[in-house]
Amino acid sequence: MLVKSKRDFYSGLLFVVVGAAFALGAQEYELGKAARMGPGYFPTMQGILLVLLGLGVLVNSLRHGGVDGDPIGAIAWRPLCFIIGANVVFGALLVGVPALGIPAFGLIFSIYALVLIASMARPKSSPVESFVLATLLALLSYGAFVKLLNLQFPVWPQFLSM
Repeated sequence: MLVKSKRDFYSGLLFVVVGAAFALGAQEYELGKAARMGPGYFPTMQGILLVLLGLGVLVNSLRHGGVDGDPIGAIAWRPLCFIIGANVVFGALLVGVPALGIPAFGLIFSIYALVLIASMARPKSSPVESFVLATLLALLSYGAFVKLLNLQFPVWPQFLSM
């Protein structure tokens, strides 16, 4: 059987692999039941749904597509690196990395770093637009996580909180 859409085929394959990894990784936690969910319930169900979605995309890739198959384009390295890098920096700045001597910078500073770094994934991004977006995201995150949900994590850098 010929693959008619290479992009859909590899996308579906990726969904199946990631979904199966989530579902299998969640088996270390108690599953529970739908009425009384355990910590492994949501990631297991999410993994299963992702596998089913991937299988649907895989089957569809065998039926629809171009004559020679949809070509797979070049990897967009710039967005890939900046988006992944922004998330890594966010995690490192939020709680700090003592092994590297990086203190916790808190939620607000971490969100600004996340948005400003991720905005560089777009070639013609506007610094003003990114700053406004970061401000909005920081305010909404503070309101939702700190005020409404009462989550306990640093909001400001340690050296400003003293």
